Amino acid sequence: MEYRPRIVDEELDLNMRTFGAVQIKGPKGCGKTTTAKQIAGSVIEFQDEDVREGYLAVARDKPSLLLKGKKPILFDEWQDAPKIWGAIRKDIDDTGLCGQYILTGSSSKNIGTPHTGTLRIATVNMRPMSLFESGESNGRISLNDLFEGRTDDGAWKADIDLEDLIFAICRGGWPRAINLKDRDAQLNVARQLLKQTCETDISNIDDTKRDPQLTRTIIRSYSRNICQLTEKKTIFADVTAEDPISYPTFDDYVGALERLYIIDDVDSWNPAIRSKTAIRSVKKKNLVDPSIAVASLGLSPEYFYKDFSTMGFLFESLVMRDLRIYSSASGGHMSYYHDRYDLEADGVLHLSDGRYALIEVKLGQSAVEEGAKHLNTIESLIKEKNESSKDIKLRLPDLKMVITGMDRGYIRDDGVMVVPVGCLRN
Repeated sequence: MEYRPRIVDEELDLNMRTFGAVQIKGPKGCGKTTTAKQIAGSVIEFQDEDVREGYLAVARDKPSLLLKGKKPILFDEWQDAPKIWGAIRKDIDDTGLCGQYILTGSSSKNIGTPHTGTLRIATVNMRPMSLFESGESNGRISLNDLFEGRTDDGAWKADIDLEDLIFAICRGGWPRAINLKDRDAQLNVARQLLKQTCETDISNIDDTKRDPQLTRTIIRSYSRNICQLTEKKTIFADVTAEDPISYPTFDDYVGALERLYIIDDVDSWNPAIRSKTAIRSVKKKNLVDPSIAVASLGLSPEYFYKDFSTMGFLFESLVMRDLRIYSSASGGHMSYYHDRYDLEADGVLHLSDGRYALIEVKLGQSAVEEGAKHLNTIESLIKEKNESSKDIKLRLPDLKMVITGMDRGYIRDDGVMVVPVGCLRN
């Protein structure tokens, strides 16, 4: 099967040129092993039953023997042989060489190691595929180009229509699903991932028995509140209405789902343009891929043809997923802005050099005007704050964007860019 290039490839390459080893982390099924195999010189797969016992015996008694293959060596499911970590760390100290090893494995096990890999073993985080990686965004609008002021003529056309966009949200960015031809089978991937998360991974992560039904109830509550400013105590109340549990138990399950990279909340942005009490600081609830929410709620693509309200929140989740992927190679991260006056920016994309974009996410064209108004108001508040304050000036947004599910984009007279998600790339 032909490899679909991933945006994380560049980040992986940089870290392999910088450190002795790289550990790739992310949810199950996002493509960690496949990506690592593209650059591996040799592969040791601890889950291969034909050689598993032999590998494990060597790893227990003399793990350094497993470091003698063609470099870089990929250790897949390395958590099954945790002594490998220490052997790799020592070899990097002894040789000082870069790009020698790659570690991948299931995020369902939390392995303690006697030594950290700081400045020896780098970490790269992967997510499911973005629309550009799956081939559904034509990539006519590069985030990097926009930040550099290269906007072409500002008339952009996406190739994906709304019906296919809804299907992509329900299917998710799982490589296995994208490579299947049967649409029912594509949708089934997220359902099975959810099932395995609830029935197996939630307990395997730290060898603590957890209830599958309670896990499913918590994910379903997160799904009902996806991309909303719902407090954790509200989720707890929603869950306990079905499963009476203590708050520490609830918190334990949420923590496990975060370590499995299923829960992927968005932090708030708190610029000093309002009083601290005016800014909403609760995390925006989100999952690593909107398909998990769709599977948890038991919905189909056809359902959303008549429920654009729910689809709007799922669309925002997809946009957050893609923006996180597109900005990762530049060391970027995402947050949101919302205050008690209902002034908001659904997303704030921060680059490592201090530049940032204010973003509103609107599925349809009808809400673009409202979204643009919010972004311009935030920019005006920053200007007013800078004019009235003797403190350090706040940076004005480098970009203002309304990202939509429609097929056409353009630049408004007020500088706000209306960007179809089906045109975006890194």
